[in-house]
Amino acid sequence: MPVDCDARLSAALRQVVQAGEARIGVAVSGGSDSLALLHLCHGLGLACHAVTVDHALRAGSAAEAAQVAAICAGLGVPHQILRWDHGAIVGNLQDQARRARYALLADWARGLGLARVMIGHTADDQAETFLMGLTRAAGLDGLTGMRPSWVEAGVVFQRPLLGQTRADLRAYLTRAGVVWIDDPSNDNDRFARVRARQVLAVLQPLGLGVAQMSESIAHLASAQQALQAATLAAWEACGQVVAGAVQLRLSGFAAQPVEIQRRLLLAVLGWYSGGDYAPRAQKMATLAEAIRQGADATLNGCCFRTTSDGLQIYREPHAVKNLCVATSDIWDNRWQMIGPHAPDLSLRALGAEGLAQLPNWRGLAIPRQALLVCPAIWRKDALIAAPSAGFLNGWQAKLVRSVNQSILSH
Repeated sequence: MPVDCDARLSAALRQVVQAGEARIGVAVSGGSDSLALLHLCHGLGLACHAVTVDHALRAGSAAEAAQVAAICAGLGVPHQILRWDHGAIVGNLQDQARRARYALLADWARGLGLARVMIGHTADDQAETFLMGLTRAAGLDGLTGMRPSWVEAGVVFQRPLLGQTRADLRAYLTRAGVVWIDDPSNDNDRFARVRARQVLAVLQPLGLGVAQMSESIAHLASAQQALQAATLAAWEACGQVVAGAVQLRLSGFAAQPVEIQRRLLLAVLGWYSGGDYAPRAQKMATLAEAIRQGADATLNGCCFRTTSDGLQIYREPHAVKNLCVATSDIWDNRWQMIGPHAPDLSLRALGAEGLAQLPNWRGLAIPRQALLVCPAIWRKDALIAAPSAGFLNGWQAKLVRSVNQSILSH
């Protein structure tokens, strides 16, 4: 082990920590990767706030969370345990646990006013993700590994140790006399990631290990960035958002290579739904064929309508029909309302009943399909405001993310 290993690990953190940044959240499970991240952040003198998510999926998880709390207390680092209170879990356990974990972490960070949370994933996790992508016959986007950073629910999540191996981190902890917790679920081969880890151990002696896969992932990520740049240029050339609906100039869209068309449609779908997973390739192929034929289509809660000069993409009314939240909440993963919030007000789609209360809507030059699914403020059955439809009444509607961001995060 090189004597400058600790300095190299610390340097990985310095690349993402802004100068003078005061407070940073650190997610700590008690395993070697997250404990190393905690000790490195503490060693840099950062004002850390640590958090542990107890998924409550096995006996002993609460005791392990308490053990992490004791470690943080010894370092003088504030620590909180978040428990996932779930009922019966149906479907993909690890996916649901992941979603719950990041939702809890985001709520915790916002409550403390923390702008970012560090996650201790490593190059080993990258290699495992790469192998899992191969088992699904994934394309480029499925083989570029984990994102180094992303924004979720207004919080920046970062993985500053993706270029470091688990072996390096464990050697660092061993030298520091730190004992980590071994999660028994990491040996349960009913999980795809555990099976990938086992395969990785077999491939390593053959010269196909973490280092080689990390290099391939870096090459693929570079190609992905080039395609993202081309997709962004295509969007800026032929796309726009009007009242929350997407309009693509058909001639400009049709002039793009098929792969850029596909990526642009995927980015728009992701922008609307906020979903983590793209539609399957066959569904995207069916959508592309419908667009070429000039036929209407629906996919992932969106309606596609081809006109003589453009492709119009709206939210499907059924997708937001029953979506009703407080006016201070984000609506349909995209909309934030600014105005005189009150507990007797609600935020839901304008719909036909709201449009009927706006007799001058036809003068807006906005398609009816777009207005029906735009956000509106209601007091029971009385329409209070619909900013996207020109009825402000002291309110503003703001899109919390752009199609550009969806393209770059695809």
